[in-house]
Amino acid sequence: MTAFTSWVRQRPSWPAVVSFILSLWFGGSLILDFVVMPSLYSAGMMTEPGFASAGYLTFERFNHIELIFAGVALTGVLVLNYTRHFFGTQTRKAIILSILLLGVALTYTYFFTPQMSALGIQLDALEPAVEIPKAMASMHQGYWILEILKLVSVWLLMRLCCSRPTVQNA
Repeated sequence: MTAFTSWVRQRPSWPAVVSFILSLWFGGSLILDFVVMPSLYSAGMMTEPGFASAGYLTFERFNHIELIFAGVALTGVLVLNYTRHFFGTQTRKAIILSILLLGVALTYTYFFTPQMSALGIQLDALEPAVEIPKAMASMHQGYWILEILKLVSVWLLMRLCCSRPTVQNA
């Protein structure tokens, strides 16, 4: 038996899986929020007629990835709690944070992204769009509140996963 096949047959290291998923999610969110969107905004793309559909496609895909990440994180936290009481006295906090992250991902996917796209879609192709709708400002505020909540929750959950001593798989 090769080293690879023995590695594949082992159980996953749930602390490593959860930490990896949370790290990817945290990094991807930071890149989208502080690199991609500001560059699009500064280039004036938010006033372009096709921006709403392009933004919808981008965020819709990222939101579905976030749903997968939130599901894996919640599953990992529940598995760690069930098999080894990994978080000890912080169990409730870890479960609440992972459920909160799933709620944020669901809210983005099924509320914010469709609503913001609907506000930005230009239905009259002959009339140029020159300004962002006023209702979009309140949607952006809600988005940023949830985004800060998400980033803080991911950071706290990563700290909980990384601060625990390594325990052998059961």
